[in-house]
Amino acid sequence: MFTAVQLIEAFNACFLSRFNTTLVGGADEPLYVPAKQGAPATLYFRLDYPSSALHEISHWCLAGAQRRLLEDYGYWYETDSRSEQQQRLFEQVEVKPQAVECILHWSAGLPFRVSVDNLALTDYDPTPFQQAVHRQVGDYLISGIPERALTFAKCLLAYRLPSIDFDEFIKQQYENNSR
Repeated sequence: MFTAVQLIEAFNACFLSRFNTTLVGGADEPLYVPAKQGAPATLYFRLDYPSSALHEISHWCLAGAQRRLLEDYGYWYETDSRSEQQQRLFEQVEVKPQAVECILHWSAGLPFRVSVDNLALTDYDPTPFQQAVHRQVGDYLISGIPERALTFAKCLLAYRLPSIDFDEFIKQQYENNSR
């Protein structure tokens, strides 16, 4: 299982030189800041939480080159007081990043839980969202995991279990979590 420090080291080893992007923990709130002259792009995650790091990495792995030129990729963020309708829209946007996050969690040997990121909906049933994320993981296994996500997932697994075949491992994790 990875610590936040190990995730930072692994991310920077994979992406600092190729994408001029670094991962930094200890932030009060997650944030992506594009590269500036003389400084790499910086991906900040909350405190020292490995799950926060993997969530932010997932967004970075999916953001295209133009989005990575914008602070927080130019996305909007609605606080955790979203209505049920706003929550459904949030979840539509979050399916792919959380599917990538799930794959990264498995590769890092960490448990994964979807995040509805909304404490205001106390009686909210996240089951449809959980199912959508799980289906997206399956879709990625068929169509291909996005390139940067695949690179990082393979790195994490190789660090933990160097003799394990990534494709077999991830398929087994998917099957285990489909029961």
